[in-house]
Amino acid sequence: MSLVIFDLDNTLIADDSDYLWGKFLVDQGIVDVDYYESENLKFYEDYKRGRLDIVKFLHFSLAPLALHDAELLHHWRAQFIEQIIKPIILPAAVELVEQHRRQGDTLLIITATNRFITGPIAELFNIEHLLATTPEFKAGQYTGDFLGVPCFQAGKIKHLEDWLQGRNETLSGSKFYSDSHNDLPLLQSVSHPVAVDPDPILLEHAEKNGWAIISLR
Repeated sequence: MSLVIFDLDNTLIADDSDYLWGKFLVDQGIVDVDYYESENLKFYEDYKRGRLDIVKFLHFSLAPLALHDAELLHHWRAQFIEQIIKPIILPAAVELVEQHRRQGDTLLIITATNRFITGPIAELFNIEHLLATTPEFKAGQYTGDFLGVPCFQAGKIKHLEDWLQGRNETLSGSKFYSDSHNDLPLLQSVSHPVAVDPDPILLEHAEKNGWAIISLR
């Protein structure tokens, strides 16, 4: 039995939930179409190139949460999960999760996408443990800000270290599945890194270092 960690976007699901949430807001007319669509795409391209300013992006992506009542936001989110996320859940990813569950492994999702979006997705996989950037919520309202360190790149290691404190878990024998070179810091920290349908930079790194490479597509 080991700690098994999964990235979410383009690993367990076949697209990026953060980017898709932005597109959903645009398609629903909830945000300014031209500005938001353009900026959302720019941030996503920066992410893929490894140049994302995570703080700027979080302030951009969380801003709409501060403009609407939480109940309405949760209604929109449920619609988003049903219409956009469920169709892109990868059957092979579900089977991989269940395989590790049958082995008695501790399952954990760690993702840069904020908890408002990813909480319900983790529930779809029946994975209790989720580490994600947490939007600030005060007096029944999202503020548009976030708490603590963003769960991104080296920040994922910080979140994981904090989570491990006081738990009967270690990184000995641990495994981490990810598609993105942005996760190299954490991939290099586990016992068994696994590149899942990796981007070109991660593929090159995985081949050079003899890491496992798999496809869930």
